[in-house]
Amino acid sequence: MSTNLASLSRRPLAVAMLVALLVPAAALAQTRKEKELEARVAQLEAQVQALLNAQQQQASQITQTQGQIAQTQGQISQTQTQLDEVRTRVAKVPAGKQPIQAQSIMAGAMPNTTFTFGGFIKMDGMYTDTSDGRIVDGSAGRLFYVPAAIPVAGAGADGGDGYTDFHAQFSRFNFSMDTVTDNGDKIKAYLEADMFGGGSNTFAGNETSTNTYALSLRHAYVSWNHWLAGQTWSNFMNAEVLPDAVDFLGPTDGVIFVRQAQLRYTNGGFSVALENPQTTMGAYRTGVRSNSGDSSLPDLTAKWQTKGDWGLFSVAALLRQFKYQDETDNGAALSVAGKFNLGKADDLRYQVNGGKGIGRYMALGLGPDTVVDADNDLHAQDGYGGWVAWRHLFSPKVRTNLYYAQALLDNDVEYTGYGVTERAQSWHANVIYSPYPKLDLGAELSWGQRQLEDDRSGDFKRIHTSVKYSF
Repeated sequence: MSTNLASLSRRPLAVAMLVALLVPAAALAQTRKEKELEARVAQLEAQVQALLNAQQQQASQITQTQGQIAQTQGQISQTQTQLDEVRTRVAKVPAGKQPIQAQSIMAGAMPNTTFTFGGFIKMDGMYTDTSDGRIVDGSAGRLFYVPAAIPVAGAGADGGDGYTDFHAQFSRFNFSMDTVTDNGDKIKAYLEADMFGGGSNTFAGNETSTNTYALSLRHAYVSWNHWLAGQTWSNFMNAEVLPDAVDFLGPTDGVIFVRQAQLRYTNGGFSVALENPQTTMGAYRTGVRSNSGDSSLPDLTAKWQTKGDWGLFSVAALLRQFKYQDETDNGAALSVAGKFNLGKADDLRYQVNGGKGIGRYMALGLGPDTVVDADNDLHAQDGYGGWVAWRHLFSPKVRTNLYYAQALLDNDVEYTGYGVTERAQSWHANVIYSPYPKLDLGAELSWGQRQLEDDRSGDFKRIHTSVKYSF
């Protein structure tokens, strides 16, 4: 029993000792948890602060970006204003069929201006036979049909063997600038050149190595509504009725063909022009040619033209003053030209000319405007000429042309003598094949004759081929 009492007395003591040991441990454990919680809180506070700093930085960047966007929008607005100003200066494409270009390629052009480029490449190859001698090598007569170039000699003359020429000198290019103003006014500028080089190969090169040729001015003019100023076809000429020739010109003997500087007014089918005056003269009894620019008055031309589904018709008049030093004379001439459509596959074209002092306007100056007498007085010479051409379409790709031309010069032999040209005539027949709309392959047979006042004459025969691509 005493043992049990001792045992019971020791239990409270053990319990007390156990409590004494556990209380500090519990306190120590609680302290550690608090420290851990404090550390976690501190870490969270640091993360929150980092997030707040990042948010503030992003807000600053957003504000900066918004400023940059506003600045960029201002620059875009300024650029758009500049573009609008440029568009007001740059030509716009007119209504209707649209060209490839969307606006003018000329920065300095007027608004509503379009630019076009055109021309063709043409290669001519020909074999020529003349009865009374060869046409001078390198001259215009070796490039195309020129009646005045046909050699004429005495009885028994022999032209020798035929001769061949190849060239591409009639290739050409042109530029056109067309403007329609806001008021509906029409302005046009046109410039065209070829490689004819002044009519002589020796003018700028030769046929030995490089076949170099100089540019020749064909057209250079500006027009404004009814008015035209610059160089182009004479108002006395009608280029619309010229036949479809393989040769450069074709019915040269009887055709009116002049390009020169002028001031022209056109209203409907009527036109009148003041044109460059130039007097060609034949020397007394020798026929040797010379020119005079002494005229004080321009050549005056007037033309009336009408056209329709039936074809075209025109009549033109020419008034001239001739002057050499203090000597003067006057001239006047008429020209009638037209085209009649004979169904869908045929047409007939013609021209008839005549008058006093018509010389340099007809047949490439076959006869002079005037002749000088022994006292150096001027006498205007009469001349007459014309041509007729028939055109037939075998198909859209094949066509043929047959035409005849003649010029008659009424020389006053008292002043000219008998060694000058009295008449020239020619026949031409061709076939032109167009495998594509802009490509023409042509072959033409020509016969021509030049006759002098003393009845001597020389014949001309030519086989002329060409390849022409227009663009």
